[in-house]
Amino acid sequence: MPLDIVVGTQWGDEGKGRFVDLLAADADYVARFNGGDNAGHTVTVGSQTFKLHLIPSGIIQPHSVGVIGNGVVVCPEILINEIKILLAAGVEITPQRLQISYGAHLITPAHIALDKAQEQARGKTMIGTTLRGIGPAYTSKVSRAGIRFLDMLDAGNFETRINRHVTEVNDHLTKLYQAEPINPKRVIDDLCQYSDEITPYISDVSSLLTGALKQGRRVLAEGAQGTLLDLDHGTYPFVTSSTPTAGGALVGLGIGMGYGDRVIGVTKSFQTRVGSGPFPTELEGDLAHKLRGTGEQPWDEFGTTTGRPRRVGWLDLVLLRYAARINGINELALTKLDILSGFDQLFICTGYRKDNQTHLELPFGPGNLDGFDPIYEEFPGWEQDLTSVRKWEELPAAARSYVLSIEQLIGVKIKLISVGPEREQVIEKN
Repeated sequence: MPLDIVVGTQWGDEGKGRFVDLLAADADYVARFNGGDNAGHTVTVGSQTFKLHLIPSGIIQPHSVGVIGNGVVVCPEILINEIKILLAAGVEITPQRLQISYGAHLITPAHIALDKAQEQARGKTMIGTTLRGIGPAYTSKVSRAGIRFLDMLDAGNFETRINRHVTEVNDHLTKLYQAEPINPKRVIDDLCQYSDEITPYISDVSSLLTGALKQGRRVLAEGAQGTLLDLDHGTYPFVTSSTPTAGGALVGLGIGMGYGDRVIGVTKSFQTRVGSGPFPTELEGDLAHKLRGTGEQPWDEFGTTTGRPRRVGWLDLVLLRYAARINGINELALTKLDILSGFDQLFICTGYRKDNQTHLELPFGPGNLDGFDPIYEEFPGWEQDLTSVRKWEELPAAARSYVLSIEQLIGVKIKLISVGPEREQVIEKN
């Protein structure tokens, strides 16, 4: 079947964008199915680095059609800016090459103001939201008060809905959070202007993709964030507001079951996360600094969207095993193996210990990891710079052992390994 789904297996930032770009070489459509501009995918092609937050990263491939599904919440300003950036870089963006579901919901300035007010009110219990209005936009959607792209096609109704929406949010801002209200007229003027530019891209994405799949054309579904941020299956409440797991691809694009071919899980060779929440294998000090980098390079461990330094730690196979199960992953892509060069010893968490009991699987999911201490297996490091390696056999024996151990402990084959940020810095492992 011609549907491939790419998901993150950790807390996002696994490097999905570069593999989506690689796999898009064989795809007719590349479709984003969840999240908003609170996540970023970075693709490096030669001297150009593209940091995309809404438009599917596979659109860099000149033959692929980019699709934004109904499961995505979209800030119109961000979308238009990304279109302009890609056009300026020589990437063709037309309504034939980029299509947005009529069922996708808008993020408005009122959502962003509410997000900031809510996070500030949480105080020490902050979730670590990116303050981009994602959560409030999904709240509007679930409470049946959201504004969809379909509404843009009726100008009079669109203005009415915006005015009602801003009025309701202002009531919350002023009465619940003692925050400044939003100017409804300014929001209406801005969104109506964006609407004029966006409406040519609105389409029936479900019909488009289902028709393509029936014709045997290949669709690559691209998720944002990672499994451990899934609203249902992540480290609740430190999660996102959507479903970044493989099941979310079907709902977020309007595709029925039966078309799936591969579920490709992307994982770093170590563990990272941005924001608050549990992190059993987190490191501090010199080791953390070495894994994270200084932030001077685009591939250092700093958020694509927020610029915040990521928390870093050793690879956690308890969580990776869990992600493989939740998503039905049948192959893995491993990123940033090159970053591990120069460590004397490497460690992988193979289980947890709590109350004198060993856990290889998570009891009751990852929502509460308090008191679970990682059990580590030690591996020898290697000194060789891997960035020029292109064949599996050319990797140091210690690096091959590290990769094979992950395979054996998870029970899923690793097919692709990245050893640098650029398109060609990938090893295909048979």
